[in-house]
Amino acid sequence: MASSPTIMQNTLSPMSTYSPPTATPTIRLLLVDDHLILREGLAAVLERDPSITVVGQTGDGKEAVDLYRTLTPDVCIIDIRMTPTDGVQTTEAIRAIDPEARIILLSTYDTDEEVFRGLRAGASSFLLKDIGSGELVDTIRTVYAGRKSISHNIAAKLADHVASDSLTPRQKEVLLSLAQGLSNMEIANALFISEGTVKAHVKAILHKLDARDRTQAITIGIRRGLVRPL
Repeated sequence: MASSPTIMQNTLSPMSTYSPPTATPTIRLLLVDDHLILREGLAAVLERDPSITVVGQTGDGKEAVDLYRTLTPDVCIIDIRMTPTDGVQTTEAIRAIDPEARIILLSTYDTDEEVFRGLRAGASSFLLKDIGSGELVDTIRTVYAGRKSISHNIAAKLADHVASDSLTPRQKEVLLSLAQGLSNMEIANALFISEGTVKAHVKAILHKLDARDRTQAITIGIRRGLVRPL
């Protein structure tokens, strides 16, 4: 005996209403980068994602602040190395207008000092420009949701920076002088302190940077952005 076909019954009561799935919200982006080709290329890549719309672009930090006031974007992506107003200054200015502003900083380099300045200014994330488009979109969504997105490498740099940031202004001056190849006596004369004081500063620098000698201290200083390469 053949079985009867199964009939799907409508289980909705007469009073029930259908609620369609909630659409994914569109994330409105402001792009700030003084390299036009890179900026336009980034916009083209990001707008392939239907959940993202680039509402404004500029290569000037001050103009970015004005655009933020006008457009009120959900997320800003800002190049950290711009002139005359760099990405950190732009971040600070935008955050002064809106403390809840969600900002991603982009950079070609990830020197410790640059990373620390950016995150201290209120950025939610710091990314290198060689990041893949998928990871960038994921970061945008994370920041849009109100969370920070910090990679393991960046987190390690921040941990290292704690020691670097504990150097006193005078110790940073001594470290810079060491990088310039000055002797203890030359440093003492340049800074108007005794040679014994210089030796004490050098000892403290080596301890705080966990360096075995002056050369390693200089190398660490360059890597962390405390010393600019000559």
